[in-house]
Amino acid sequence: MKLKTLFLVAALLGAWLAPAAAQSGDLDASLNETVILIPKAGSPALALETTVYKPEGAGPFPLAIINHGKAFGKAREQARYRPAIAARYFLQRGYAVIVPMRQGFSNSGGNYAGAGCDLEGNGLAHAGDVKATLDYVTAQPWADRNNIVVLGQSHGGWTTLAFGAQAYPGVKALVNFAGGLRQEKCPGWEQALALGAGRYARNTRLPSLWFYGDNDSYFSTSTFRAMHAQYTAAGGKARLVAFGEFGSDAHHLFGSRAGQPVWQPEVTRLLAAVGLPSERQAKFAKYGTAGLTPLPPETDFAALENIIKLPHVKSAGRAGYQAYLTKLIPRAFAIGPDGAWGWADGGEDPLKRALENCQRQSKAQCRLYSVDDFVVWQ
Repeated sequence: MKLKTLFLVAALLGAWLAPAAAQSGDLDASLNETVILIPKAGSPALALETTVYKPEGAGPFPLAIINHGKAFGKAREQARYRPAIAARYFLQRGYAVIVPMRQGFSNSGGNYAGAGCDLEGNGLAHAGDVKATLDYVTAQPWADRNNIVVLGQSHGGWTTLAFGAQAYPGVKALVNFAGGLRQEKCPGWEQALALGAGRYARNTRLPSLWFYGDNDSYFSTSTFRAMHAQYTAAGGKARLVAFGEFGSDAHHLFGSRAGQPVWQPEVTRLLAAVGLPSERQAKFAKYGTAGLTPLPPETDFAALENIIKLPHVKSAGRAGYQAYLTKLIPRAFAIGPDGAWGWADGGEDPLKRALENCQRQSKAQCRLYSVDDFVVWQ
């Protein structure tokens, strides 16, 4: 082997085994958040950027794998997924939470897999990254390879259903939040989702829990009901939680603090039914939600998208609010009585950061106007 090749191999091995230093300044210490690069078998130059939330201690810890969705635009420009709300739920129950960015997303290697109109094939291609992640994680001494739950939101939900067909050892349940892949340029894409779900079910023996809402901007009620019907008709075990309307877009339930009362009790029941840890444990109480900014109730002051109704702010504030509406959940927007405003997105407590951003511009007390998909102005 040539010296240049040896250096390349050594560099790649070092990247796989060490935390991703580029992300070290943006980690949540309260959740023991770290970022690692996981090698993908058969692709020596391809590693998956993976966020890990792990309880303190030696373990072994049961595993919760959370699969991200696909935002509009280029996959490479999509930020690292950090589902802090779900991570805190599982940490309190003693789980290690693993969140891989699939091939072509964020800082993961390679290109986006499965482009085109083969929606079933797309899910299977991305399920390969979930397998690569589990192959690596289950070899770690802190991981309980016999107790695993796999979850996913949107495209990640579709990936989760596809992964269920692989019968991976130790996986006991699947949770699908608004899963699917909206491909409007592909003729019959909604029917393709339903047929693909049915084909996944033929080789899936795991119980699954599905969450969909009536005002989902990606998938209509008829689409997700057809998917569920095909899946169960093919022998899949799937309980559908059709929770009606949620905010301005039910697609955002999983990432919103307001969605916790909808999904967390249902997931708790599923975990208990399959013999996985389901209740909060006293020794992991430090991962509770104490210290977070209280979530204000939704009001009917104005429609979320109604920029004209914002009180106090001038044209710059309305432009800022318009930009805020393009951001992913979680997010928050605050305003002051003197025209100051500020917003924040991402992380676990954007409410606090939005208020702080507003307060820097105001001598008066700033208040929250919107959180996630809700107007909360009184």
